[in-house]
Amino acid sequence: MEGQPFIGSEALAAGRLNRHGLRTHYRAAYPDVYVPGEVSLRLGERTIAAWLWSGRRGIVAGAAAAALHGTRWVDDDVPVELVHANPRSPGGVISRRETLLDDEVQTLTGQDSGMLVTTPERTAFDIGRHERPRPAVARLDALARATRLDVAAVAALALRHPRMRGLRQLEWALSLVDRGAESPRETYLRLLLTDAGLPPERTQIPVPTADVTYYLDMGWPDVMVAAEYDGEHHQVDSLQWRKDIIRLERLARMGWIVIRVVAGDHAPEIVRRVCQALQSRDYRPAFIVR
Repeated sequence: MEGQPFIGSEALAAGRLNRHGLRTHYRAAYPDVYVPGEVSLRLGERTIAAWLWSGRRGIVAGAAAAALHGTRWVDDDVPVELVHANPRSPGGVISRRETLLDDEVQTLTGQDSGMLVTTPERTAFDIGRHERPRPAVARLDALARATRLDVAAVAALALRHPRMRGLRQLEWALSLVDRGAESPRETYLRLLLTDAGLPPERTQIPVPTADVTYYLDMGWPDVMVAAEYDGEHHQVDSLQWRKDIIRLERLARMGWIVIRVVAGDHAPEIVRRVCQALQSRDYRPAFIVR
């Protein structure tokens, strides 16, 4: 067992534990699924526990599947989604009765023997339909970055399931997927600008210098305007902060205008700043801030 979730009735039947030991040293994560009492479960362990709750019949889907495929930015407390016939799932588990074709399911090397997970394409298909629109795009961006997801293959998969709910939202989300996003906040910034009629022309723009190549989050290379989201690490890491100052000074000398966005900036102000920078370079966006 060694800290991993296990089925209590199986451990009792095999003689690995008695009822007193099970009751005093372990706690139930889900019905008949136990973990060491002091363990705080992360998403991977919760996923195994949910799969065991399903009697090893559920297929891991959604955000939990994305995490198994290597997607970053998946919180440990997200619900574990399973494609499973039992709709009466415990708290923290979402069970869906949905059609899965054979080539939409796979096993992953290193995972528990027998645990199945939806393929990256099917995972994207489900995320794009079930999650809220903007978080869905952010999740799809991260999944695409982790797996080299083929958006056209996801669209083709959707044609095989014409009666499922959420296909219109999925189509919208797929049209906005960009694996260049390095964080959900970068995705939200890109969507904000796109909604304002200022869709960035490129993400992760390379800017070579004599000794290093800088990459700008998103922008308009032809007019040398970029927008970047600065996370908290820029504020708490003094060495990184110094590097950022030098970087921005060098970019400015090269002629780049870089609009930096931080947590707490208001959307209208962000759009205004970007629009003014573009107008200063005679770029004429479809949306003009007045």
